[in-house]
Amino acid sequence: MGVLSDKEIIQLMGATPSLLEHLVDKNIQLQPAGVDLTLRDIFEFSSEGVIDFSNKQRIISDCRKIDFKGGFAHLEKGAYKVVYNETVRIPKDCIALAFPRSSLLRCGAFLQCAVWDPGYEGRSESLLIVSNPHGIKLAKDARLVQLVFFKLSKKSKSLYNGKYMAENTH
Repeated sequence: MGVLSDKEIIQLMGATPSLLEHLVDKNIQLQPAGVDLTLRDIFEFSSEGVIDFSNKQRIISDCRKIDFKGGFAHLEKGAYKVVYNETVRIPKDCIALAFPRSSLLRCGAFLQCAVWDPGYEGRSESLLIVSNPHGIKLAKDARLVQLVFFKLSKKSKSLYNGKYMAENTH
């Protein structure tokens, strides 16, 4: 039980199926207690969403993709959706949590992330909040969050089987 080390992450990356795929540069992204996820796409919200208890009335907000110009996207203050380059496969006995890189925080922006549940596979999304009144410029492939893997004290009774399984992988 505890946080997976870089050695354990490397070992799981060599397994079949691999813990992580599509890293931009494993040597730079691998951290002592996690791995940095990098920016693939940015979207701005273009409609409201609906959240209910049973998901029968759930409507996910529509989004418009923001283009990178000269390798960068300039974002005004506001909320955005980001998609990562990396495909993640969470082992049956782990969860993962993401934390914003400190450089992002120091520029006045942060990410909100949900729990990566046991059994989840996909190219995940997060909510990027730009609080800096002057905005922020993000480069394609910028390192945004550090994903930290936690070993469960016991294997979970069930695995993730929700709507977002295998998201952004096709």
